Amino acid sequence: MKNNTENTLRRAEKLQIILIGEGILVGTAGGLVVLLYRILLEYAGIWLHAALEFAKDSPLRIAGWFVILMLLAVIVGKLVTFEPLISGSGIPQLEGEMTGQLDQVWQKVLPAKFIGGFLCLLGGMSLGREGPSIQLGAMAGKGISSLLNRGKTEERFLLTCGASAGLSAAFHAPLAGVMFSLEEVHKNFSVSVLLSVMAASLSADYLSSTVFGMKSVFQFDILQTLPQSYYWMILVLGVILGILGAFYNWFTLKVQSMYNHAKHLNTTTKLMIPFLLAGILGFTMPDYLGSGHNLIDHLTSGELMLHMILLTLVCKFVFSAVCFGSGAPGGIFFPLLVLGAFIGGAFAMFGVNYLGLDAIYVNNFVLLAMAGYFTAIVRAPLTGIILIFEMTGSVQQLLSLSVVSIAAYIVAALLKSKPIYESLLERLLEKRGIELPESPGKKVLREFAVAHGSDADGKLISEVDWPKRCLLVAVQRSGEEFIPKGNTRLLASDLLVTLTDERDCADIYKEMEEICRYKGF
Repeated sequence: MKNNTENTLRRAEKLQIILIGEGILVGTAGGLVVLLYRILLEYAGIWLHAALEFAKDSPLRIAGWFVILMLLAVIVGKLVTFEPLISGSGIPQLEGEMTGQLDQVWQKVLPAKFIGGFLCLLGGMSLGREGPSIQLGAMAGKGISSLLNRGKTEERFLLTCGASAGLSAAFHAPLAGVMFSLEEVHKNFSVSVLLSVMAASLSADYLSSTVFGMKSVFQFDILQTLPQSYYWMILVLGVILGILGAFYNWFTLKVQSMYNHAKHLNTTTKLMIPFLLAGILGFTMPDYLGSGHNLIDHLTSGELMLHMILLTLVCKFVFSAVCFGSGAPGGIFFPLLVLGAFIGGAFAMFGVNYLGLDAIYVNNFVLLAMAGYFTAIVRAPLTGIILIFEMTGSVQQLLSLSVVSIAAYIVAALLKSKPIYESLLERLLEKRGIELPESPGKKVLREFAVAHGSDADGKLISEVDWPKRCLLVAVQRSGEEFIPKGNTRLLASDLLVTLTDERDCADIYKEMEEICRYKGF
């Protein structure tokens, strides 16, 4: 026993250093998994294009491609049935694990998510790879934690490290990987977690850029910094992004609800809908397939007019929602950045045509809208700002990025739009039969006078059987107020100040009145 205690204490003293080493290990393992996933998805895009080119001139080949798409839907449906936690982006699942509400089996999630995400992109679905990359990286971290026989507390550190490595490798954006994992996943900025997460993110980025030669997902040429005379347009854009971000969250959840309420559809038949739609678009509007990287290239190179930007925005928006709502293994992270870029492009083109905006600043607004739209939807402003900063490599954009992100954040919050991953986690827990805590509502302060001969008169606070869901915050005596402690003795005529949730107010009032009223002798 003494040996075990000494070892535990010795390990606790060195935990910070140990976590850095484990962060490097998780970053390497998670980075390799995500890089392999990223490479295969690039091949999926190439093979999809080749298949569509081969089939488009022959009705028989077109029919054959639709048969293949239905086969892909069946396989993905089997994978989702085998491990339901691979459905969607994977970020809500990770957040649920971090709060102890979910427990993912990494041996099942990792291969099923890997294969399912690949098959969905091979079929042309409008889904992102970043959410799955974060989940894959986190599951690599959980696997290492399991192999090293780490406890739950340390496991959560390694899950966060894996999430950071996943985003870093997927985007070639190590700082964004660190910030997202801390801001959205771990929700804590302690030194221990910061150092280990940085080690993981940098390890994954080193593999991505130096060993495998991967480049950033987006590569923009920003020729000029936006002059401050245009900052009023940034504020207007932020308001628009906040409204459209709230609408995105509502629409995404609405489509998901429509799928869930369609009782005649099972897991596989739900997936057949977006696969069929992808097949139709593949032979009519193939640019809308996949996550949308090619669309960004068209937009930033100035190839699209305003009406085409708006058409693309609407079509991509609906197609992405149909794909994600089906429960397919794939995320919304990348598609929402694409949608944000097109909102910014449409706003900038309108500014060029009608507000006197210089056309040289169109790409500035594309970038700004990506950060603002991400902030309005995910409610992680620091991640959005840093992600765009890493893609441009210019600190000159930070002020304008901050302005648009703050404006979008405030508007989305005023519209009472909950962060999308939080809403998706609630849906997931509800679907799995995990009871959610009730919304507490507003807090209410009430005062109760201690009567002579009452249950509270003359007793220590620790001796009174206080109502549950009620906090005694102050005792007022002879015009003075003090903070109550367990050994504080209550006296007749004391005024007790309690804090309760609005929903419990009536019940607490009755119980407190019973404690404080005169009982007689």
